Amino acid sequence: MNENRLILILGLAGFVVMADNWVVSPILPAIAKSLQVSPVRAGLLISAYMIPFGLFQLVFGPLADRYGKRPVITFSMVFFTVGTALCGLGLGLFDLALYRAVTGIFAASVMPISLALIGDVVPMERRQQAIGTFMGISFLGQGLSMAVGGSIAYFVSWRGVFFTYAALSVISTLLLILVGGQAHSKKNRESRFFKPYVDLLRNVRSLWVYVVVLLEGILIIGSFSYLGAYTEHLFSYNYFVIGLILTAFGAGAVITGRLVGKIAQRIGRLNTLTLGLASAVLANGLLFSVTTHPVLLVIAIALLGIGFMLAHSSLITIATEFAQMARGTAMSLVAFGFMGGGGVGTAIGGKIISSVGYASFYGLYGFFLLVLVGIARGVVREAKK
Repeated sequence: MNENRLILILGLAGFVVMADNWVVSPILPAIAKSLQVSPVRAGLLISAYMIPFGLFQLVFGPLADRYGKRPVITFSMVFFTVGTALCGLGLGLFDLALYRAVTGIFAASVMPISLALIGDVVPMERRQQAIGTFMGISFLGQGLSMAVGGSIAYFVSWRGVFFTYAALSVISTLLLILVGGQAHSKKNRESRFFKPYVDLLRNVRSLWVYVVVLLEGILIIGSFSYLGAYTEHLFSYNYFVIGLILTAFGAGAVITGRLVGKIAQRIGRLNTLTLGLASAVLANGLLFSVTTHPVLLVIAIALLGIGFMLAHSSLITIATEFAQMARGTAMSLVAFGFMGGGGVGTAIGGKIISSVGYASFYGLYGFFLLVLVGIARGVVREAKK
């Protein structure tokens, strides 16, 4: 099967999943009003999605290694579509939370197993370029989700948001069934469920790469999580404008994703990782200094997207070689570490912001990103030996 076609099909699935991942935040007030509950109680919908989303990433990796990556992604997208459509029909907080949990369970497989499938079918010399393209398309969905979700909720209703994403998911699922079936990935019928995880974590070199991924998630996702609130705090923009501003992250990630393979070939994967983390450091430095300059804010958000793509695609490409017959497991561990780290970083960030404010938070996370540059360079050098 044509590699570029496969990347685009997987990218569309990733786009829908990542958009759905973040969509509840901007429409939470509308949902709370419709269901006649407080926004704090409606926050249950975020937890109902994120907890199974994180946990089930560890389940789908071994399943994909045993039964095949493409069938597992397709199976998951079918139920993700159903869950998303049901969210648009939810009549009460409990049943809507249940539907979000179902959606989170099956969304969990798409990103890590897609990356594992890319690792199976794309040769190493073109792999980082393919990973960058896939991730760029996927995280554009995250970047656009606030603007798209806020716009549909404003002009139609919050239910229309879920129906729109369900329709996009139907298209993606059909493409996976009709066209993606030509992609053949490795299967390991002898794979045990937990043993690959134990092997990956017992290996010191792979363990430290996962630690770097965890720290990257804490600092980069933690920084991203409060960009909307920081923008509102600084300039009092409405959700629609905030969503448009946040698309700078997705745009930076998409453009860089198209170039990251060539960059890595020219300067090496280690320097690409370093450049990515340095870009994130610069982004946080600008966010620390932003007061009344919205242009600097947009530049900082774009730099964070660029830094994320350069750094994370480098780490993922390295991780695809840890266990060639258990790539699904290896990628699930990357996704779990990155998203789990993001949850931790967001929680810690909230405490810091409450104590010392947004600017100090971004300054502090920028400092730790600078420390991570040195840690990551040492870890990657050891992993290459």
